[in-house]
Amino acid sequence: MNQNELFEKSKCMVPGGVHSPVRSFKGLHTTPKFIKEAKGAKFWDTDGKEYIDFCMSFGPLILGHQNEEVSVKLKEQLDRGWSYGACEPYSLDLAEFLVSKLDFIDQIRFVNSGTEAVMTAVRLARGVTKKNKIIKFNGCYHGHLDSLLIKAGSGLAGTAEASSAGVPASIASDTLVLELGDLNAVKEVLENNKNDVALIAIEPLPANNGLLPQDLEFLKGLRSLCDEYGALLLFDEVISGFRVGLGGMAAKTGITPDIVTYGKIIGGGLPVGAVGAKKEVMEYLAPVGPVYQAGTLSANPLAMVGGLSTLTQLTEENYKLLENNTLKIVALFKKWFKEYNNGQFSHLNMVSESSLFWIHPGEAPKRACDIPANLADEFYTLFEILLEKGIYLAPNAYEVGFVSLAHNEAIISELEQKLFS
Repeated sequence: MNQNELFEKSKCMVPGGVHSPVRSFKGLHTTPKFIKEAKGAKFWDTDGKEYIDFCMSFGPLILGHQNEEVSVKLKEQLDRGWSYGACEPYSLDLAEFLVSKLDFIDQIRFVNSGTEAVMTAVRLARGVTKKNKIIKFNGCYHGHLDSLLIKAGSGLAGTAEASSAGVPASIASDTLVLELGDLNAVKEVLENNKNDVALIAIEPLPANNGLLPQDLEFLKGLRSLCDEYGALLLFDEVISGFRVGLGGMAAKTGITPDIVTYGKIIGGGLPVGAVGAKKEVMEYLAPVGPVYQAGTLSANPLAMVGGLSTLTQLTEENYKLLENNTLKIVALFKKWFKEYNNGQFSHLNMVSESSLFWIHPGEAPKRACDIPANLADEFYTLFEILLEKGIYLAPNAYEVGFVSLAHNEAIISELEQKLFS
């Protein structure tokens, strides 16, 4: 079957034909690509078309597809079994590695996704503080749990508006949504909700609604306000963790969060999430504390082995290489924007951070509310042109691009050829 036939068949059995909405190619004039094989920086669809992949499974594959060492470790683990439902040594190996690299945590609990990690972090913060409300920021995505699938309503801290049907107003009302960068607004909300804010949650590098790097002083200010008002600070590093460096944004900024969440890279491309903190916070989790959390496949041995094999290959030299190659890739795209079809995309720009990039018009915004409303329509045109050239970006204007160590000089040269041919 060709791509169209596969999609039509999928829609008969799966809502919208996909298992995650961003894969649906909604708004595009083409059907989703069904991928049958991937290697290095490329994958191939079921029609045999080859693509340079800048999605990288939305971030986990920092080494590229089918990294040789990871593949060997996973095959070895398959011979030992892939799910035990019992304690095993592989999660201990990964936990020991993470705790040794992250001096702002003492303990870690593995779960199955970033959403599950944040869900656990929210419950943990409420259990520790005995408070109810959460502050989050417009433009920061923390998974699809009810309490954080909320966007800003009108007014500083007015009634929050859920981003999905099925989220009760009673849950949304405990989530206070503010704009990034405004410490005065944060302080005012804390003052107006004294003794009832359990948690301030933020992506320290917002990268799920555009790439919106924040000023260091804003992040430091959040730390100070949490200390002043007795709230906990959550750094959601599901994307930025081990993407911007071995210690993520917490290490890069020198700011110590009370709780940190991880996912993506720490599982090497297998389902994983994690929540970490100092011992005095983590001891609130069951079985030693009153905050319940559990999971049938938590600390799945395949994810543990794949994650450790991935992380042990990451070095400071590799992070420098990733950043340098990302800058080269960004430069090629910027050049193509100016030259393609007499400058059709000359108004477009790119912002990058480590091995992440994002396409946007004009100056790089720092808040979600500053992203142009017509960005999506323009992106769809660009996406379809690049797709035809065999260049695959995430099929959504607000998703970032990911560069892996497999995007080497040969791939960069091939990218240049695809762009300008």
